[in-house]
Amino acid sequence: MGYTLNENNKGESSFSEADCKFLSKAITATVGARQAIPASRAAELLARHFCGDWGDVCDEDRGVNESALANGQRLMSVYKSPDHETIWIITEWDRSVTTVLLPNEY
Repeated sequence: MGYTLNENNKGESSFSEADCKFLSKAITATVGARQAIPASRAAELLARHFCGDWGDVCDEDRGVNESALANGQRLMSVYKSPDHETIWIITEWDRSVTTVLLPNEY
């Protein structure tokens, strides 16, 4: 995808905004998501989300997200991994907040 994930000398991850399709004014994570995945994994998934890699959504939801980019609607990504629980990332329609959460916390 079109993002760059960098790791600093403290082991913290960040990504380049250059190729992002959108950004969010704030990012938050639920307690469950914080317990389920390390911060570096959350940063990687957020980078994918902001760059339009919607993860493991169906084709219909992928199309909904692509339309939502142009129409200012809510965006949702789903990331499944054998190593971690399924993670959802939802950005609100006005791009005011993006939330990392587990499906059971919705």
